[in-house]
Amino acid sequence: MLYIIIGAVGFIVVHVFDLVALKRIPKLKPVVWCIGSGLLIYSLVMICRYPVKIELPAWSVWLGWGVLAVSASLLIHSLFVSLPFRKTYVDTGVGDKLVKNGLYALVRHPGILWFPLFMLSLIPISRSSLLLIAAPTFIALDIVLVFIQDRFIFGRMFHGYERYRRETPMLLPNRKSVGAFLRSLRQVKSQ
Repeated sequence: MLYIIIGAVGFIVVHVFDLVALKRIPKLKPVVWCIGSGLLIYSLVMICRYPVKIELPAWSVWLGWGVLAVSASLLIHSLFVSLPFRKTYVDTGVGDKLVKNGLYALVRHPGILWFPLFMLSLIPISRSSLLLIAAPTFIALDIVLVFIQDRFIFGRMFHGYERYRRETPMLLPNRKSVGAFLRSLRQVKSQ
């Protein structure tokens, strides 16, 4: 249970990062991001190594690795490729551009689409019984913290965010957002 608490603290620290960005505290933003991410990664490694294992069929391990590869790739792309890395995670203050294309045309928080898949893929890979508690806990915590970001923080961080909120769904794609996503992909190909 200690590792679940460490992971939860990591999530909270990662989201304090947004407040640090808003307050424009020099050099603190990457430190907060690294501490929060480090706590979360450490807790996940330790939870996956938890000695009490669950019995699952052998084929589920392969399925877990496949889902992990896809979900981790999309999660990394959502957080570190689609967003301007330096302005988002390193430079003092907030980014100067609201990203509304690619995966961010699909939903306002695409990481929420991939994070649950990532967490659930770890269960058959590690067979950790502790993940049966940690995965839903971390998924729920991520959703709550993203809701707080969306409702109270991002409107203060990004010009035009209120309009973006009206045009793009928060967590689950709809027909309109899928169309916007496909159009943004075509625009990238034509450039």
